[in-house]
Amino acid sequence: MRQAIRAVGWATNIFWIILLSFTVTAVYSAFQLSPEFGKHYINTLDGALTVSFPFYLNNGGFYDISNMNITTLIKDNYGSPISDSSTFVPLIPKGSNISVTHNVSMSLSQMTVKYLSHMLFNDTILDIDVSWKINYAKVVPFEVSTNLTMPWGAPLSNLTIGDIYPSPYNSTRAIVPISFQNHSPCSLDGTTRLELVDNANHLLGSGVGSIPPMGGYIPIEVFVPDLTNIRQARLYFVTSFFSYGPLVIPLV
Repeated sequence: MRQAIRAVGWATNIFWIILLSFTVTAVYSAFQLSPEFGKHYINTLDGALTVSFPFYLNNGGFYDISNMNITTLIKDNYGSPISDSSTFVPLIPKGSNISVTHNVSMSLSQMTVKYLSHMLFNDTILDIDVSWKINYAKVVPFEVSTNLTMPWGAPLSNLTIGDIYPSPYNSTRAIVPISFQNHSPCSLDGTTRLELVDNANHLLGSGVGSIPPMGGYIPIEVFVPDLTNIRQARLYFVTSFFSYGPLVIPLV
């Protein structure tokens, strides 16, 4: 009986020694991890804007890392979600280094929905929630979260309609000067259609102009017999990245 009790005592001591040893080495190893984000860069492809974050990790500990997951949630300055992206790495052996690229894609066409359309016309600051999760030594979950910010440049920033004036070549036609600045990394190509209406929402005339890739001046010629009846302009944009309209601009 005493031998059995003694054996149980030895087994318990050994278990606690192993557990303590594992805990100490696991904590020590966790401090040997060196995660690092590199400088982000931006690409535009297939109507989307992709922000790429290079990520580096040196697993200098005693144990393997499994199920690494990098997740980013991008929100506008009102807290509305824009993009949710994840990068998964199943295994990082001990003593190894990895280099992966975490891509976050934002579709400009998605921004034409009502709650994000302000991003087409206004520069702002985006909030980025980042979480890094791993399973260390296959039994210890570990998570780090942080928040970043990133400036956003609107593709149709400072969109304005100047004073409408009669065409010097035809008194029944008007020149409508439109201007904007493209602060985004996307080179726009496409057209904008302008409609002029009166107080009763009757269409007075319309015209089409080409969009300057990086912004600028768009003079649109419209057939309008009487300039005094113009009360409102409606703009429609068609580009390779997005289509949007009508944007209603009062002219009185």
